Amino acid sequence: MQRVIIHYHEIALKGHNRPMFVRQLLRNIEGVLRSTACSLVRSAEGRVVVHVPDAQVWPIVRERLGYTFGIANFSLAWKSDRRVESLAATALGALAGRRATSFAVRVKRADKSYPLTSPEIARRVGKIVQDRLGWKVDLEHPEVEVLIEVLAREAFVSVERQRGLGGLPVGVSGTVVALLSGGIDSPVAAWRMMGRGCRVEFIHFSGAPYQDRRSLEKAQELTQVLTRYQLHSRLHAVAFGEIQRHIVTAVARPYRVVLYRRMMLRIAAEVARRVGGRALVTGESLGQVASQTLENLAAIEEAVDIMVLRPLIAMDKNEIRAQAERIGTYEISIRPDQDCCQLFVPPQPATRMSAAEARQVEEPLDVQALVGRALEAMETFEYCFP
Repeated sequence: MQRVIIHYHEIALKGHNRPMFVRQLLRNIEGVLRSTACSLVRSAEGRVVVHVPDAQVWPIVRERLGYTFGIANFSLAWKSDRRVESLAATALGALAGRRATSFAVRVKRADKSYPLTSPEIARRVGKIVQDRLGWKVDLEHPEVEVLIEVLAREAFVSVERQRGLGGLPVGVSGTVVALLSGGIDSPVAAWRMMGRGCRVEFIHFSGAPYQDRRSLEKAQELTQVLTRYQLHSRLHAVAFGEIQRHIVTAVARPYRVVLYRRMMLRIAAEVARRVGGRALVTGESLGQVASQTLENLAAIEEAVDIMVLRPLIAMDKNEIRAQAERIGTYEISIRPDQDCCQLFVPPQPATRMSAAEARQVEEPLDVQALVGRALEAMETFEYCFP
């Protein structure tokens, strides 16, 4: 039976709180590997060890661990006893069938009482491998790296390290509610909050009944993709068209976009209250569109008494697009749809609206009644991974 050795980085800096972070990481790894027949996930001296039944499962395990926040890197490994000869024999077995001309041996010695230092282990194992295979040692740019980890009672050898997502395990930082449009930005914002340990609930505002369900269908697909990173998600779908119509009939054109956003935040804040959310998350980036000036952002946020987080605030469009491509949401986001943000939008929206102005122009609206009706008609969808 092989093992997967998982390393974390940021968690290791958490001092007395580290056990809590590690426990959550173990739960998330167990969840993401559900149905793979991996029999045991355990913590071992600053790393996590997963028992893998056979090599055929490795491609699935590798893919799923790649979705798990909190992991710095991981590798498929072979267990060995701690003698140098056994380490070298295990390394030769792991290298069997590989073609290369150069290699390096890297050693991590978690058990500092082991009689040999890390460089000494590397030299001795490297000499045996070199004598057997005839490869040259290249510590700077090797074609193959042999990774050896010496623990208190066991050792592991691997030859291929996979990069993880890093960050914190989802679930250690509480719940947030993310406003999810069908665009490029908001899925990236939600994903970045997952990387800071937040469990994300999603809320989508469609233009129903004046637009079709294409934007909702995109939001559902985006939620499914993002669920790979947190295992379970809920999407709350709000038909926003009637609220927009009420605003259009009562408010002058330049102010409508800011009022749309204030209403969205109010509804999202109520959803957050119901699900135990501690903050709202938006995909706003400063100056990207007319409603995203400092003045307008302040006027929008003033409508609610819950924290509003904007993880993309200083990112430009190219940075956001690159991240969307990386996490798998970009191709869905660029598909055309009927977005409620395009419904009843004035040609020249206000760009410097104050909170006082927003409150004044909202006076003709029965805000609480509109929020209440939207929540009564709200649909909720659940998703799980795997």
